[in-house]
Amino acid sequence: MLNKLISEIRVFNDERDWAQYHSPKNLATSVLIEAAELAEIFQWLTENESRELDEKGIKAAEEEIADVLIYLLNLSDKLGIDPVEASHRKILKNAKKYPADDSRGSRLKYTEL
Repeated sequence: MLNKLISEIRVFNDERDWAQYHSPKNLATSVLIEAAELAEIFQWLTENESRELDEKGIKAAEEEIADVLIYLLNLSDKLGIDPVEASHRKILKNAKKYPADDSRGSRLKYTEL
């Protein structure tokens, strides 16, 4: 499913001749911009309000999440990184840094556990 999405992104970009703009630097910057737009949806909400978005808020979040994901997949494709494999490796690494028994219910960074 993810490979199909990456292929769709490639075709979309190729049809518009956008590869010339999609350097890793530009794509990484775009991830940050779209993530900021996602954060903006929640900017002035309380914790509870952020958990109970209305339909308009959900739709806005959906759009920004899609933008973030598309840019991340585009970047990973340009760099030859399999994002699923990278995520599996990162989860294993984090499991060592944050053992469940030591970090359950804690917000502390691994260096403080």
